[in-house]
Parts: sequence; C-alpha cells; structure tokens
Amino acid sequence: MSTCLGLYIEDNIIKYAKVSKEREQIKVESYGVKFYDNLEQAIKQIVEETYSYKTPISINLSDEIYNYFQIFALLSKKDLPKAIKTEFESYCSEKNYNPNVFETRYALTPNTQDKDKIKVIHISENKIELNKKIQKFSSYNLRNIIPISMSISNISKFDERENSLIVNIEEKTIITTIINQNIYDIKLLDNGSQDILDKINIKENSYQKAYQICKETTIYTSEGRDLLDGDTFYLEDIMPTLYDILGQIRKIINESVDKIEKIYITGTGALINNIDLYFEEYLENVRCEILKPNFIKISPEINIKDYVEVNSAISLALSGLNQGITGINFKHTSLKDKISEIAKIEIGSGKKGKENKNSKLKSNILTMDFNIPLDGIEKALLRTAFGAIILFFVYCGFAGLIKNQINNKDIQAGESIEQTNSQMLLIDKDIQEVQNKTNEYTTKINNLKAINEKLEENNRLKKSIPILLNKLMYIMPDEVQVTSIQNTTNTHVEIQAQSRSYAQLGYLTTNIKVSGVLLNVISTAGQQDNGIITIKIEGDLP
Repeated sequence: MSTCLGLYIEDNIIKYAKVSKEREQIKVESYGVKFYDNLEQAIKQIVEETYSYKTPISINLSDEIYNYFQIFALLSKKDLPKAIKTEFESYCSEKNYNPNVFETRYALTPNTQDKDKIKVIHISENKIELNKKIQKFSSYNLRNIIPISMSISNISKFDERENSLIVNIEEKTIITTIINQNIYDIKLLDNGSQDILDKINIKENSYQKAYQICKETTIYTSEGRDLLDGDTFYLEDIMPTLYDILGQIRKIINESVDKIEKIYITGTGALINNIDLYFEEYLENVRCEILKPNFIKISPEINIKDYVEVNSAISLALSGLNQGITGINFKHTSLKDKISEIAKIEIGSGKKGKENKNSKLKSNILTMDFNIPLDGIEKALLRTAFGAIILFFVYCGFAGLIKNQINNKDIQAGESIEQTNSQMLLIDKDIQEVQNKTNEYTTKINNLKAINEKLEENNRLKKSIPILLNKLMYIMPDEVQVTSIQNTTNTHVEIQAQSRSYAQLGYLTTNIKVSGVLLNVISTAGQQDNGIITIKIEGDLP
C-alpha cells in the first residue's frame, strides 16, 4: 500500500489530506484545514498529527506562468522538446526574460481545431522561489511539487462526450478547461476566496472566523425567499467577487469553439451554500454542480462537504500516488528517492586467516638460528621480507602526506563554502530588498490604476443612469408604474415595477430586452397584493 500527504498551501491557510492507495482502492486517512502565522511550524504540526514523518509529501506550485504553443504533430519525440524549448526562448526574448531563470514543464493535448498540430501547455516557475519552497521541506520527504490546475482533475472521472470547466475558487480562482477528457486550457483569475475572506476579516478581525462564516453563508436565488437584513451583511462581501468570476466564466464559454456543457465548482468558494444554483441561474444551458471525489461513497454517515473542502489537497496527494498527468513534477528526483535501501557490505571475513598467517610468520622468525649459514631460498625470503617492510614504510609515508594534503584541501574548501554562503546571504538580502521595493511600487501603481478606473466608472455611471431613465420614458406602458431603480453593484441595475396587469409588466420586460436598455435581463414571477402586481427586473447597463 502506498501513501502520500497532500498539502495545498495558501498565504494564511493549509489544506491537507493523507491518502492511501492499494491497487484500485483509494482511502482518505486524515484531512483538515489549518490556519497559520508561521508556515514551518504549521507544516511540522500537520506532519506530527498525521504521523507522516517519512511519508512522501506532495505540494502545490504557486505563481507559475502558463504559455501555449502550437507544435506540428509529425515531429519525432526526439525533436519535440527542442521545438518547445525554442518556442519558450522566443517568448522570453519578447518579454526580455532570461530563460535560465525558470524551471519548466509541459503537457501535450490534441488540438481540436487543427489535427496537424499539438497544443502545448507550458508551465514555468522562477527557480529562486521554487528552491525557497523546497528548503521549507528540507526535513521532510518532499516528493512532488505540482500545479493545482493540472492535478485538480484527479478528483473525478469525466465523460469523454462532455466538455466541462473546473472552477477552483481558492485563494485565486483557477479555471481548468476539460475537452474530450484532456486538460485543454487554464485560466488564472485575480479574484478568489482571498478577496472574500479579507473583506469579512475586516469586520470580524479573525481569518478563521471569516472562513467559517463563508461556509455557513447561503445564496438565495431569484426563485428563493426574500432576503432578510441579516442575510445581506456578509453577502455584500461575497457576491461582487462571485459576480466577477461568473463574468469570466461566461466569457470563456462564449469564446470556446468547443461547446461547454458542465461546470464543476470546487475550492473554498464551493463551501458557500447554493453557489451551484446561483451559477446555473446565470449560465444558461450549462449545468453546474460541486466537484466531489468519485471514490468517496456518499452515505448518511459521511458529510461529503468535508471532503470537498480539501479537494485541492486530495488531488495533490493523488498526483503523488502517480495518478493523473505525469511529467509535470517540479521536484527533481534525488538519489535518495530512487534507492530504497543500500546493500550492506560485510568486511572482515578474512581477518582471522590473515592474523593466523602473521602469527606463523612471526614464530618462524623468532626460531631462526643466525649462526647457521643461509641457503638460497632463505636469502630470497629474507630479501623479500626486507623489501616488503621498505615498501610498507614508503606507502605509509606517501599515505600520510596525501592525507595531510586532503585535510588541507578540506579546510580550504570549507572556508570557501562558508565565504560563498555568506555572499549568498547578502545576495538574498539584496534580492529581498529589491522585491520589497518592487512590491511597494507595484502596489502604488495598482492603487493609481484602481483610482483611475473608479473615476472612469463613476463618470460612466453618472451618464448611464440619466440615459436609462430617458429610455424607460419612451418604452413605459401607461398602466405600469416604476417604484424604484437601484444601481446595486457596478453596472447591475434592479427595477421595481407594479401594475394591475401581468401583460403590461411582461410588455415592459420585453421592451427592455428588445430595446437593449439593459443586458442579461431577468425578472421575478411577480407578487400580487390587493390587485397590484409587483415584479423586480434586473440586468446590466450596456
């Protein structure tokens, strides 16, 4: 039975799952979520709690870069890596990057639009950042470093006739496109669960409590009950992020040449109740569901949501158990990993015989009578003995001299290594200072961009509302009265209208759609009170 501990690491959270596999049977032995301030201490606690001192560990890659290349399908296996390397070097040349700074891996997938070419999903990671990650696990059996985008599909099996998206809403959102059971495309979004948790954390001053609130929050769709005031307290922190993610998903679906039929939701965002219903309501003709491990048997005793919570960690552990895509491990296999045990060589089997021989020789020398003339054989033996003694002393002299030289070289090497390490520490310090300055300037630039975008958006919205009112004036039926207009988020608008006639309200909704007053228009079924019918119409400003 083989076992692997999967660790999905974010800035404040570690999701872990220890998974074992025996033949085709997969079992999650232990799992959980840990919040931390000190990463090394948190890793140590997880290893101790799961008894994984010698267990292989598989972790996620972070801040990786994705590129896509088109390679001719007729290239030989020998020429394929050279062609991909050339494409990446061309990309680095355009960006003024040094290609030697990156550690790279790639995966191949059939090009659905051009049968003569192969699509290459190329993944690169800065070697310095990769080595820092490896050093944090120097005391443990780190075997795999895998991009979560390439491992999340290990969780379940996909129908080859069904194209789908895996929307992994973790710290940042990663959308993995599955075409014909192959990973075809990966989209990284800046929006994710971190945006939601940071906003709730400002209110609660506890990241762990913010995470728990996120799990307990329920999204009510248009067909559900009306929201109470308390329901909107945290939804106002959650919904803008989900709305932005929905917009990106809709864009991917619209731009995809292959029809997307299903959306699988996973990650921290999947813990929000009814998120699948909310996605399905806004994504027409696309089914949405929570991604569940296919090897977990659902029963009343098992809360499947607990496993969904650590899907990312489970998928990494499965990659460590050689399940899924191979060849994308960013951890080089060491000699220690390849050799399970080293043969022991027993020395000394001939010691006893050698000692007996020396004892016999010594006895013979002591009993020799030097008054008796030596014959030829004895003279030859004596010369051989003296020659052996001289050779022995010469050998000892040379051995001692070489040993002293080796010791001197070891001392010099140690001093050189120590000096090099001190210089590397200074280099790391300089790099850290440069990175801090870079982050500082990047933050300022992003803040300026955000302010400019905010100003532009405000100016646009100032003009959009009067235009909206003007358009409504021309398409408003006489028997319909608009009671309120709200600009809820960004360009999203909600209109409350009432009338005594369902037909007049329907006519208003149709006019709004046909005239292009609002986009993505939806409306409620309507509520009647004392003969007055009230509906809510919502959509996006064009």
